[in-house]
This record gives sequence, C-alpha cells and structure tokens, in this order.
Amino acid sequence: MKDLYTFDYNPSLALATYQQVREAYARLFDELKIPYLVAEADSGDMGGNLSHEFHFPTSKGEDHVISCTKCDYVANEELAESRVPNEEAVSAENGDMSADNLQVSRGISRDRLTLINVWYSAGDSTSAASSDEANQTQVNIHAIKRAIPAFDASVDNALPLWPNYAADVVERPRPQRLVNLVDSRLPPSVRKGIGSNDPQLPFWPTSSGRPTEVRIETLSEDPVTAQPLNLLRISDGDACPRCADGTLKVQKAIELGHTFHLGTRYSQPLMANVMVPADLIECNGAAGQSKPNIDGSPTGEQVPIEMGCHGIGISRMIGAVADTLADEKGLNWPRVMAPFEVVVIPCKGLENAASEVYDVLSQTPPAPGNSQLDLVLDDRSESFPWKMQDADLVGYPIIVVVGRRWRKEQICEVQCRRLKLREEVHIGKTADFIKSLLARI
Repeated sequence: MKDLYTFDYNPSLALATYQQVREAYARLFDELKIPYLVAEADSGDMGGNLSHEFHFPTSKGEDHVISCTKCDYVANEELAESRVPNEEAVSAENGDMSADNLQVSRGISRDRLTLINVWYSAGDSTSAASSDEANQTQVNIHAIKRAIPAFDASVDNALPLWPNYAADVVERPRPQRLVNLVDSRLPPSVRKGIGSNDPQLPFWPTSSGRPTEVRIETLSEDPVTAQPLNLLRISDGDACPRCADGTLKVQKAIELGHTFHLGTRYSQPLMANVMVPADLIECNGAAGQSKPNIDGSPTGEQVPIEMGCHGIGISRMIGAVADTLADEKGLNWPRVMAPFEVVVIPCKGLENAASEVYDVLSQTPPAPGNSQLDLVLDDRSESFPWKMQDADLVGYPIIVVVGRRWRKEQICEVQCRRLKLREEVHIGKTADFIKSLLARI
C-alpha cells in the first residue's frame, strides 16, 4: 500500500487538499488506461465524514459498486441507496400481499441482548420459513447496521445466542429487547400489523412461543435521517436515488485506492494542535485557542490539525490488472505497467536487421510532451516461435517483427494483441504508428 497523510490548519484547506489527492489518483488511473469507478464510500472504522474508493470493475472482484445508468451517482455497497417507493406505489404493487410473501430475517446485537427481526417482502418467494442465512443474501446488512449500530453482522443463526432461546443460559440477564425493522416496500396494512404485534405474524419461532419480559420496539424509519427504511440489497434495475429516470447497475470490483477526509477525529482527542499566525487566521478563518507572547501580545491561535488519509494498493493494482487483462496467451499489460512498451523480435537470419530497427526506433525523437519509446531487443539464441510465445507470455504491449519483407522493402510487422491489430509498416513510419497505438492502451 502506498500511503499518504495530509495535514492542514482549517477545514477549507483540508477539503482542497482532499480534492487534489482525488484528482492525482484519477490521473494515475487515466494513465493506466484501465476502466475504473470512483465511488462514494462509508468511512467505517477509519472515521471522518467524507470518503471515496477507486475500484477496478472485474467479474473476479469481491466488492460491489453501484452506479446509475443516467447520472454520475456511484457508491460502494455500504453507502449505496436506491430510491424508496412512495406509499401509492407500494400499495399498488404489494397491496394484496399474502402472509406467504412476508419474510423475516433474524439478527442479534453484539451484547446478545437484542434480537433483531428484519421484515421485508419476499417477492415471488412462497417460502416464509427459509433460513436466516438464505435471507441474508437479500437483506442489506449495512442498512441494518446504520439503523442499529450494535448489530453483529458475523452471526448467521441468531436465535441460539439470544438468552431467551439459548439452551445453556440459566439466569437470563435483563433487560432484553426485540427490535422489528420494517422495510418500506411492505404495504401499510402489513407494517401496521408488525407495529401492533399482530399474533398472526412470526415474531418468534412457532415452536418456542413468545418469551416474557421482553421490550418490543418497531423501527420503520432511519433514526438519523428519518427516511423510510430500505433494507434490501440493491439489485440491477432499482431506481436511482439521485435522478428521476436512472436505474442502478451492480458491478463486481476490486478496490485499488481509498481517500479519507478525517477532519479532527484524531487530532482533537490527542490535542495535536498547530500554532496559526494571526494574519493567516484572518485570511482563512481558522478558529482555536489564542496563545499570547511573553509580553502579552497575541501571536496567533492554537487549532487542531485537519487530517487526511489516503492510499493506493500498488501490489493489488498489479495483481488485478494482470489477472483481468490476461488471456490464453499470457499477460497483457497496459503500457505504463509493462516491463517495456515494445519488443523487437527478428526472424531467423535477421538478427543484424533487428539491431538496425532497434536503433532507428530508440533514436526517434519524442513527440512534445512524450518520452522516447521504451523498447527492448530480443537477441537471445532461441527460435523465432519461442521468442514470440515468450513475448505474449510476458505481455509486451507492442511486438515488432523483423521478417521476410525487411531485406527488399524495409517493412516490419507491428502487432498489438490488446487492440487485436497486426499491420505491416515501413520503418520510416513505424515509430509514429507505434506511438499512436500506445496512446490507446
């Protein structure tokens, strides 16, 4: 991991630095010429209130990134939301929902004193008795944690751990409670039944019956935002929360970088302050504790440091690109990650000619703003087929073959596997042609 830590003396400067880091990371990924997504992210345990992730979309990824098909909304799974349907839409779609379509997934708090029932519509499912583990593939555990921060997402089967149902608990600690989280897609009649503890609903396992001395609470709105709860994992085609016409797309991805604006989360508790001169305070609006000179005249103010924490996974980036862009022939590097941009390979008997081609290409003056071609000559004493196979295996972006048309016409064959291109070019135009290909990869 390539880490970067930033320190500023007021929030506006810290946010400007944060934006500079984001832009620098974006320029790096632009130079790699690989697809990437910049997702709004939950800061999690790192803290702070602003965070972005840089993701490489690939079917081999373990993360999920949600993006809109119409607007620029992109977020990771922890932070992503879909548009909550209004009451009319819910009633029209689920007004005649039967009990068979009502699903409940059970979770538990870390202290094991709170049982959590997550209520939602099972759609076309007709099994209301499916396991909690199966239910959790549909339930958004991040939404549950936002509603109940003490929720333990690592537990699949909650009931045996709750003291009222735990077989090995003799003296049950108090108080215990049950929290019902009600998804906004449920019709009003069902939500009302949950709120009134309708005995027809499966609040408890039917074989156990209702335990005594349990405080029951029902939440249908987010305790922080007061928005209706959206408790299901986002699926392709869900409505975008930012625009009227967009739908959401879920992509697997590998996280390659992350930026955090930490603010004063760590500096304030640790009293990590900096003295800011008075003239800078007046210009930038920093606020803190005044610190006078020995003669009593003020010199400035002590303010907590505004911090940022950023990082790019260098080894992860190499592995992700190598694994995703490789094909049946071998690696397939972008130009900026390849060991060399170009390899020159001679056919049998044309070793001296290949040295001439290498000299011509290496001495070609660079275009304004570009460097010279980064190339290597394969002058090993192996056969031509072996060298070609090895070049594909290593993953050079461009292969220049010095072959049968060289002696009479001074023509080389230029190959680019990533662009699926193979073209014969005169040596006088080869360098410019190669540069035009490299600009695309």
